[in-house]
Amino acid sequence: MQTGYIEQADGKLYYEIDGDANSEVLVLNHAAFLDSGMWDAQWSEFSRHYRVIRYDMRGYGKSDPVTGPRVRRHDLRMLLQQLDVKSAHLLGCSMGGEIVLDLALEQPDLVRSLIIVNGPPSGFEPQGEPPAHLFDMLAATQQGNTDLASELQLRIWFDGPQRTPPQVNQAMRQRAAAMNRLFIANNTWAIADMQPLSPLQPPAVDRLAEVQVPALIIKGELDHAENLRASALLASGIPHAKVAAIANAAHVPNMDEPAIFNEMVLNFLASL
Repeated sequence: MQTGYIEQADGKLYYEIDGDANSEVLVLNHAAFLDSGMWDAQWSEFSRHYRVIRYDMRGYGKSDPVTGPRVRRHDLRMLLQQLDVKSAHLLGCSMGGEIVLDLALEQPDLVRSLIIVNGPPSGFEPQGEPPAHLFDMLAATQQGNTDLASELQLRIWFDGPQRTPPQVNQAMRQRAAAMNRLFIANNTWAIADMQPLSPLQPPAVDRLAEVQVPALIIKGELDHAENLRASALLASGIPHAKVAAIANAAHVPNMDEPAIFNEMVLNFLASL
């Protein structure tokens, strides 16, 4: 396995690569409350078939903290350029899915296929009641109570609205908590993503018909209703998109049901 950093104007971005150098490239883009470690249960399996790249977005994991608003899709594009990747299959969860979709619309020549996991298109506007615990989590973050903020964020995004903490895989939940605490301590969302630089214009929600690569939309059936609505919007708007649902999973189905998730992804890619 190869590890390294790419230098940016205001810090470093960490990445890992594994798999045969002659294989097609598969890039894994993590969710907004975790880091690239969320793909641990996929890493060895995917690397047997593809040249796999995962990275920590700035403000996460081993990458440097953020210093201001970012253009996340440009960070990904820079990573691919630095690693001399001409085209790749892009897999993203949550905000990671939004990012890979934006990049596919902005630079379609870079993308061989898209796999979007519980990710909304940019410009998607949630409706109805916000998730339970959201305002308490924001208050705890503002008060500097990292432990409480992290626990509430896990209840929102890892457990989901239909499960209590004891009902999920405890080893995976503890792993998620370790990743999440650093993200909260770095105040990454408020600094970098609350008002990101240069959002895609027009946003992806108005441009889904432009996607011309094969796409797989994976949803966890225990996720929040608005995330399920976003997945349905992607499935109906992206031409010929395939849809796969994982019954006993919420927002990060690759951690809830890794064996099922891995089979779905590999079967999709093998079918191309």
